[in-house]
Amino acid sequence: MTVICVNPKGWDPYFNLAAEEYLLKNFTEDIFMLWQSQSAIVVGKHQNALKEINHRYVHENNIQVARRLSGGGTVFHDPGNLNFTFIKNVAQIDQVNFKVFTQPIVAVLKELGLDAYTSGRNDLLLEDKKISGNAEHVYKKRVLHHGTLLYESHLDKLRKALKVDLSRFEDKAVQSNRSEVANISEFMATKMDVQQFADFIFEGIKSTYSGAQVFEFSSDDIQAIQQLRDEKYITWNWIYGYSPKYKYTNQFDYFNSTISFTMQVIKGVIDNIEWRGPLSQNHAVVLSNLLLGTRHDYQELSERIKSIETRLAPISAQALLAAII
Repeated sequence: MTVICVNPKGWDPYFNLAAEEYLLKNFTEDIFMLWQSQSAIVVGKHQNALKEINHRYVHENNIQVARRLSGGGTVFHDPGNLNFTFIKNVAQIDQVNFKVFTQPIVAVLKELGLDAYTSGRNDLLLEDKKISGNAEHVYKKRVLHHGTLLYESHLDKLRKALKVDLSRFEDKAVQSNRSEVANISEFMATKMDVQQFADFIFEGIKSTYSGAQVFEFSSDDIQAIQQLRDEKYITWNWIYGYSPKYKYTNQFDYFNSTISFTMQVIKGVIDNIEWRGPLSQNHAVVLSNLLLGTRHDYQELSERIKSIETRLAPISAQALLAAII
């Protein structure tokens, strides 16, 4: 069977994630795609997006947040990271395992003198440091497998963007396994830039298929992918609203005491709040009216808190925002 190899040049994470779904559901060929994104946090399909990211840091550093079609944990994208996607037709879904897809990547890395290997958590490692996270999604008898390749990514930005106090959340969402990460470029004997590395990976994988054909999206393909991007992948309802319901607990200073609270969040929206401590009836009403029915979202909460800041005294608006999200 023909294998088509796709190497899109755009760095829009939402378009590229939509392209994966489009190729999975509208093509019959086996597919390999290699792509890059601008700075983005990409959560797994069954994760609580609010729980996985440092909202203030992500907002202040213009890092996009996206949700992908597959399960698994959260990964970080930027132009120094490559993303590879395999889509394969299979007779029996239970015959497929991660190594079927990671082994070709491992083989190409070995050609560069890199002794990469798989971990028990479906990652790729170099000298016990994670260089690649992988996940899968099944559609009918087609399997989509994708992973990252950290080459010269901004690892400090990655660590800060994913730094979250998990003790505040109570849910049944899939939780990421935090691992020590490293850039592949650190292990390279012969230096090359990320584009040279990308070209090597693309050509190396393409050469493993006897019937490989390089494929470019037509104008109709691009239009269909763009529509899927706009109607699904970039929407708040998909990125945050798809999160499983959860409870969020924290506290803030109030006069000479502390107020604790627990919020229940359903489809990303604050549905219920319980206050504990000597909170006045007036402040309880003000805060409940402020929060109930509001998205548990940094930007929306920041704007709403700012709009009633004068009614919050002596509660610090900044401290309240930091406590709520």
